[in-house]
Amino acid sequence: MEITMMYWYGNGMSGWGFALMTLSTIVFWGLVIFGVFVLVRGVSRSSAGRRFGSTGRSTPEELLAERFARGEIDEDEYHRRLDTLRRDLDMSSTNRDQYP
Repeated sequence: MEITMMYWYGNGMSGWGFALMTLSTIVFWGLVIFGVFVLVRGVSRSSAGRRFGSTGRSTPEELLAERFARGEIDEDEYHRRLDTLRRDLDMSSTNRDQYP
């Protein structure tokens, strides 16, 4: 008894098959890399939002503290400006409560 094996012609894939397989592999890895990029960017933006507020900008008190830390202003000037900022903030919140 002789067993005859069935053979395919060539490798079973034409030139278009190779082209589509190559293209789909490139698209797949491109989407994976893009997804990782978007995920990392989103996580870094959300952590930055928690550090600097929702707008990503520093408050006037934080800017003043940074200037004091860098030595641009001395302690007396820091406290004087900080008191001015807080007084202005209290006055604006009081005025806002009076005039709805």
